[in-house]
Amino acid sequence: MGKVVDITERLSFDENPVLRVKDIEVEVNADAKTVLEIMGNFKSKSEVEASLDSVEKLFNAKDQKKLDGLKLQFKDYMAVISAAMNLVMGENSGGEQ
Repeated sequence: MGKVVDITERLSFDENPVLRVKDIEVEVNADAKTVLEIMGNFKSKSEVEASLDSVEKLFNAKDQKKLDGLKLQFKDYMAVISAAMNLVMGENSGGEQ
């Protein structure tokens, strides 16, 4: 058997992050496969198609309904998608509690 390198201590096994929008909270799917698929979609699809696909991948059906219930304006809906992507890619540190 070859050399074994244990990297467990370098990995984060945290739960999925949560976004709060007004008075609701939605869990954001942060697994690597999901994020990589979304990143690929933004390179291969139109922004509208990639955004719609992202919502389906980032949020479960229950949380998608919560977001739909807010009746967000387009720019605000895109801000939610952007915030979710930044959160799962580790680029968001503002607004944490």
